[in-house]
Amino acid sequence: MFRHLRYACGAPVRYRMLRQAQAFASATIDCRTSQRNVLAELLKLNAGSRFSRDFGLDRVATVDDFRRALPVANYERARPYIEDLKRGESSALLGPGNPLLMFSLTSGTTSDSKFIPITGRFLRDYRRGWQIWGIRAYTAHRRLQLLQMVQLASDHDKFRTPSGTPCGNISGLVQQMQCFTVRSYYSIPPQVVKVGDPEAKYYAALRFALADRHIGLLMTANPSTLVHLAQLADRHKESLIRDIHDGTLSRFEDAAGPAALQLARKARRRQRSRAKELDRIVQQSGRLLPRDAWPHLNLLAVWLGGSAGAYRHRVREFYGDVPCRDHGLSASEGRMTIPLEDETSSGVLDVTTHFFEFIPEAEIDSDDPTVLEAHELEEGQNYFILLTTASGLYRYDIHDVVRCTGFAGTTPMLEFLHKGAHIASVTGEKLTESQVARAVADSASGLRAPLGLFTLAPVWGDPPHYRLMTELDPGTQEEDLREVVETIDGRLRDLNCEYREKQETGRLGGMQLTPLPPGTWERYARQRQAGPGGSVEQYKHPALSPKMTFHDEVIDRFAAPPVAVETAGRQSV
Repeated sequence: MFRHLRYACGAPVRYRMLRQAQAFASATIDCRTSQRNVLAELLKLNAGSRFSRDFGLDRVATVDDFRRALPVANYERARPYIEDLKRGESSALLGPGNPLLMFSLTSGTTSDSKFIPITGRFLRDYRRGWQIWGIRAYTAHRRLQLLQMVQLASDHDKFRTPSGTPCGNISGLVQQMQCFTVRSYYSIPPQVVKVGDPEAKYYAALRFALADRHIGLLMTANPSTLVHLAQLADRHKESLIRDIHDGTLSRFEDAAGPAALQLARKARRRQRSRAKELDRIVQQSGRLLPRDAWPHLNLLAVWLGGSAGAYRHRVREFYGDVPCRDHGLSASEGRMTIPLEDETSSGVLDVTTHFFEFIPEAEIDSDDPTVLEAHELEEGQNYFILLTTASGLYRYDIHDVVRCTGFAGTTPMLEFLHKGAHIASVTGEKLTESQVARAVADSASGLRAPLGLFTLAPVWGDPPHYRLMTELDPGTQEEDLREVVETIDGRLRDLNCEYREKQETGRLGGMQLTPLPPGTWERYARQRQAGPGGSVEQYKHPALSPKMTFHDEVIDRFAAPPVAVETAGRQSV
């Protein structure tokens, strides 16, 4: 009854979201005009800032003027202005009508965390993009409107700058600002974002989510998180079922603090019938998997592009044949695309939010590369994407490589391929993360041994070679391990002619396998998430590492006890 009443009360919210989706569709018809209007708005928004004065942005009237005033740059150009912003000098980067709300943290490609300003205009744009995504997803899957949602978010207020500005993750701020109607769809209490330990956070999320059999949508960024969540549910099935039956939260028995106390109070309701239902599932199958625990699951919202696509087969194993809809290409720096359909990472460029420019992939190292506006892209071509945003980032190279897959109106459809930095080249093979992800995904259906989290890393030798590092299920036979490596290695040779040629000429050895003890990747992820720019939701497990030392570092620091390295790959010719 409550769900039907909520649906009726949500009519005004749905109407507003539909209007936004219609306005966005109209903007895609004339991409060039939409984008140039956005550029003019963004330049005017922060016109009073010191950055704007320093670079003469107040004199910019055209796209050509804009490019002459500012070269393409990375975070380092904005860093000194952001440091002043952290100290409370808002005029260093922002205009007076663009208030700073928080800093979103990202670890980036260096050890120094990046503090990305989140302003009022930026947040409105960000939320609108999600609302367009949401109304299209819920329209395509109408049953979701009467079901619950599981979303994993992170705290937006992990710590504060000297001037008192919250620092954390934008997902937590968006969740906190949801209206009552939208919040009522969430099965996980908002206090879960305050749980710092990733494993305890996942356990708490599962404790509340499994208590509700009417879950229709599960949303998180990385599919590896879905796999880990499913494995955790099965590993702690007895404890979770007991907590649901008794109205307890066992992982928080000795925890202190407001969040832990609030979660313990919310868990007090005993749900014995639901616990018995879950127990019957375990008795029948021997496992507690999401595909059985949530019979009404209609949609998984998760990344499908880049390295994430390699985990699609493992997601099906745990969640069944449930449709997936990509979030779209997004980062702390901004949202870039909005997918319109299930089972594709391709989405329409969000031309109403940021001003975008593109450099052809082959020209990224040129002293004078071609720079294109969005409407000038060509289908089937790869580009580096540049952002100009409401947060004071201008012509910002985010190091993402995208492919134009077509057009909606005159607006390009883009799919994420890989980070520009995620290219390994020991002997000139220029292996990309997207090629590795595709090789694994293409090979998955034919493998007898299921492949979990993995990273392919180069290793020096005579000749040098790549090692596939993965935790494989217990009981896997040696010939199955050899099949995994040989199948993936063969597919990579098909996808990358230089990789094949280097192996055929003996300059590159055949792929080999390093089996890791259980828990290695969990320890590695914890270390990556421990820094100020890390979080459970933002963590992206690398399918490929370009570092020659990555393999030995993982073995030495995270694979405890020490692991014996087995060779299972095809030897070089």
